[in-house]
Parts: sequence; C-alpha cells; structure tokens
Amino acid sequence: MKLYDSKIAPNPRRVRIFLAEKGISVPTVPIDLAKAENRKPEFLAKNPFGGIPLLELDDGTCIAETVAICRYFERTQPEPPLMGVGAKGEAVVEMWQRRMELEVAFPIMQVFRNTHDFFKGRIPQVPEFGEVCRGAVTKRLAWLDEHLAGSSFVAGDDFTIADITALCGIDFGKPTGIRIAPESKHLARWYEAVSSRPSASA
Repeated sequence: MKLYDSKIAPNPRRVRIFLAEKGISVPTVPIDLAKAENRKPEFLAKNPFGGIPLLELDDGTCIAETVAICRYFERTQPEPPLMGVGAKGEAVVEMWQRRMELEVAFPIMQVFRNTHDFFKGRIPQVPEFGEVCRGAVTKRLAWLDEHLAGSSFVAGDDFTIADITALCGIDFGKPTGIRIAPESKHLARWYEAVSSRPSASA
C-alpha cells in the first residue's frame, strides 16, 4: 500500500491528518505538482483525472478522491471514529463534511486557482470568478462562526473529518489573503483548538 502525496496541496493534507488521528502510517510517494508529475502518463494510468491524493493498495487497486480514501481507512480501522457512529451520526458528519467541502474549502481553492500566480499559464484563469468566490468565502466563514457558537466542533461534540476539511480549506486560503475575521470569535476558538492537535502538522 502507498499514498501518492503532495505537501503543498490541501486535499492530500486532509488524508494525512485523518491518518494521523487514526495512528495509521502509510508509505508515501511524493508527487511534484510544480513539475506536473501528476499529469505524466504513468500517473494518469492510475488516476485519469490526475488528482491527488491517490491510494494504491497492494493488489493494485487505486482509490482516488479524498473522502473515498478516508472512508477506506475508517472501515479498516474504525477507532477513533472520524466519520460518525451509527446511522444518525454518520449522516450528520457526512452532511457537515459536505458543507465544509462545498461551502468553505472549494471556494477557497477556486480563489487560489483563479487568482494565484502558481496556476498562471497552467490553466485558464478567471480572476473575476476568483473574487466572486472570495466574497462567498467571507460570508460562509461568518456563517460558520455563528454555527460554532453552539458547537465545540463542526459536526458536534467530537472532532471529525468535517473539522479536517474546514481546517485544510481555511489554511489554504492564506496564500491569497483569506483570514478569519477578528470578530469571528467562535471560529477563532475552534481554529485554535483544531490547529493545536498534533495531527494538524501531518
């Protein structure tokens, strides 16, 4: 088993934090995104979309997509649970994980893709769309601050994959100037708590 990884991208970090919380160690294969190693034929043969992370099992099965990889490890090592317990618990965590992915992490990533020099000349950029996403992020972080006024973590009392997704999304906003607003006290409290977990440095 091996995990194709990158230290500069947010989605591989989500998997690394997930594994660190589980206490699971997996050999990694670093992929240099700046050199477009994920676009080379040998990698595209494993994942035709060229995305990372990518988990390759011992039998040659390749599992792409961050949450799919995390779900594999949740099933193979259920403790500590990071994707909910029981039908209700799993559904609630999935709901909040999806919200953090679509409403927080994804628009932050779009700000980077459409406004940062890293992608200049690599992909078609639409700076105006990036700024629209920046405005959406500002509103969503304010909404998340309100939610966290009554919740220790994103999906309730326990740390879950939803917190991992939100943390990695917010941290990825730093290169494009996205920050937690000074008035967002509940979000800041949550951020300090999740950032101080040992797994956050994975």
